[in-house]
Amino acid sequence: MVYQYRVTLTGIKGFFRLYCMRPETTLYTFHKQMRADMEFAQDQLILFKALDAAGNVVARYGQFDLGSGTVDTVTVAQTVKLGVVSFVYFYDVTNRKSVNITFEGEVEGVAGISPYILETKGPNPIDFENGYVAYEDLPNEQRHLPAEPDEEDDKVHKMRKKTSLLPEFDPEDEDEVDEPDDEEDEEEYDDDEDGKEIFDGSEELSL
Repeated sequence: MVYQYRVTLTGIKGFFRLYCMRPETTLYTFHKQMRADMEFAQDQLILFKALDAAGNVVARYGQFDLGSGTVDTVTVAQTVKLGVVSFVYFYDVTNRKSVNITFEGEVEGVAGISPYILETKGPNPIDFENGYVAYEDLPNEQRHLPAEPDEEDDKVHKMRKKTSLLPEFDPEDEDEVDEPDDEEDEEEYDDDEDGKEIFDGSEELSL
């Protein structure tokens, strides 16, 4: 059996990381794995603020002993025994940058490295800091796929389609006058006004 923890960002639905780890895994080992997976800066002070089910702070674990032990000596099993159900993990204490870590219980695990990522969703936290917005976090009126126009775009599309069915108007067509074809004119002038051949009386007539 292994412990399962879910890493999330406050107020953002388009991000999470699901971790599994053995009970004897230290918070420092967990920190190093998260730092590698989510590309956190390596030169910042870190802190695990431990919370109980009521949301009360029960311990603080850092690189220096803050009264509850250091991250390299405290295991996740010890925090579970203490009643810790979640952490606010500050990966950059100076700038107060953090993620939330929630204990989800014991599950069947995979033998091998600990901790390891079981499931992921969304880019790394730094992308959200730079303005990335996940589809789940968009307002309802903006939740349409690229191929689906919104209401305003749909009106414009229908108007364009309607006008495209009308015949094109060319200003030069207004002054255009039909002129007879030159070849037809020549044929017309070869005959007399009645369109009959003219005889001079020298031809042999047959009945």
